[in-house]
Amino acid sequence: MTAVVPIDPVTLAVLKGRLEQIADEMDATLYRSAFNPIIAEAHDACHGLYDARSGDTLVQGKSGLPVFVGAMAFAVRAAIRAAGRHGGMQPGDTWLFNDPYEGGTHANDFKLVRPIFRDGQLVCFIASAAHWHDVGGAVPGNYNPAATECWQEAVQIPPVRIVQGGQLNPDVLAILMANTRLPDSLWGDLNGQLAALELGERRLADLLDAYGEPLVLQALQALRERARRLMRAEIASLPDGAYAFEDTLDNDGVTDVPLTIALDMTVAGERLTLDFSRSSPQCAGPVNISRATAVAACYVALKHLFPDVPANAGVLDAVDFVMPEGLVITAQRPRPVGGYTETILRMIDVVFSAAALADPRRSVAQAYGTINALSIAGHRSDAARQGQRWVMFSFFGGGHGAHAGGDGLNHGNAPISTATIPPLEILEAAYPVRFTQWSLRPDSGGDGEHRGGLGAIYEIELLEQSAQGFIFGERGRAAPKGIAGGQPAAVNVFSFHSAGQWHRPPMASKMLGIQLQRGDRVRLETPGGGGYGPPSARPAQAREADVAQGYVSRLGGELS
Repeated sequence: MTAVVPIDPVTLAVLKGRLEQIADEMDATLYRSAFNPIIAEAHDACHGLYDARSGDTLVQGKSGLPVFVGAMAFAVRAAIRAAGRHGGMQPGDTWLFNDPYEGGTHANDFKLVRPIFRDGQLVCFIASAAHWHDVGGAVPGNYNPAATECWQEAVQIPPVRIVQGGQLNPDVLAILMANTRLPDSLWGDLNGQLAALELGERRLADLLDAYGEPLVLQALQALRERARRLMRAEIASLPDGAYAFEDTLDNDGVTDVPLTIALDMTVAGERLTLDFSRSSPQCAGPVNISRATAVAACYVALKHLFPDVPANAGVLDAVDFVMPEGLVITAQRPRPVGGYTETILRMIDVVFSAAALADPRRSVAQAYGTINALSIAGHRSDAARQGQRWVMFSFFGGGHGAHAGGDGLNHGNAPISTATIPPLEILEAAYPVRFTQWSLRPDSGGDGEHRGGLGAIYEIELLEQSAQGFIFGERGRAAPKGIAGGQPAAVNVFSFHSAGQWHRPPMASKMLGIQLQRGDRVRLETPGGGGYGPPSARPAQAREADVAQGYVSRLGGELS
């Protein structure tokens, strides 16, 4: 038996760059061709390469959503299982689905999985995930805060062949087009994902032709082993021990009762255990998530804590997960999961805060903790577009947590992603709205030796005759927390101006069916990030600079 010769470091580095470039090109292809601003501008999508047998993540693009990295491995496995029930994988096939219980996240995120064959043998999978603008359900944009079952959120599509033998399946396409308020957007986004996969397949074929299949597969295994070794070393650098932390969600949108996300973290040498057993049971409303999504959230948190570890499945090889079935983080069909973003952000928060108990220098205070998913929808009234449906869906930013190295980032995007907040110019050009305010929110960052980043204020005026608004947020009652003695940030505040008065949602951060007339406004005041270290340690010069720049309103530094 011939021994396998270790791949030399230079060749490994070259192949790593080429493989990552394939995923990066797939990302760029979709961003440039998608019709939907959430993909084209906000980059709510991901592409990667996945193992032929296990479906594990091998390579991911640098601009794709990190939360999709962990979830997409579950998605590829779901496609493998479906193929096993329906004749197996064939060259020229592409599987499509949005089942959040199998592939993670929520029903807006459509996963496309394509097997790559060489000489009749399956080599690997390439896959694409992207947030489609509207896929049916009771609420335009699909963030339904009052949903009590998955069918009230969006159409449910199991793994099916959207492409078979290289030909688009018209029957599947007809079902998709019949279950959206925005068929043109869906058609453009689907074609953008298919184009990204076609490019990825060509680029991968070129690489395999140039270096040979055995060497490329050996490089992929070497990259996973490198991630495994680095992750074990990072875990070993933390003090052994048990560290517990818990936080809450405002409510589930149906019952106004807080929900607990609790973590018991154990560091034992080179292994890490994340035990979420004390978390609340699955709930009636749509803040539930599936186990696949929960594991993906932990992956993102660990990558933030240990940024030098490569992004592949080796990250999780040294981590044990304890997540019993039936919790809010391991919900099962038909429990609604459309608001998954809010729950995974809270999971990331508790991982950060538990890690800070072990070593605050390695962690970061909690970020603003909500994407504030806002939909405004109606029909056009001008003569050229009379009756045409429009749906504005967007998410919004806030402050990031402070850390041992300095203050938190002002007005960033959520830690679950590398997505960007859609520019107001794009939103104003696409929809009948006007932003009357888009600014930093003074006094919103947590005080401390290092101050938390500032949240933002967004105020949006309706320019059409009428519309309905829908908000799905969090942190309206439980503020983002500081670490190492740092103070909490300001809470989230959503309000809307209608019939001459300002109003707030009864459940603080969630509401549907907000009736708006021309000139009415909605307003978001997003949280900042938590502080780091005792406030008494913040230098006077830094406090004076905060006041001079308008970050805080007075030298005391307390939140107003």
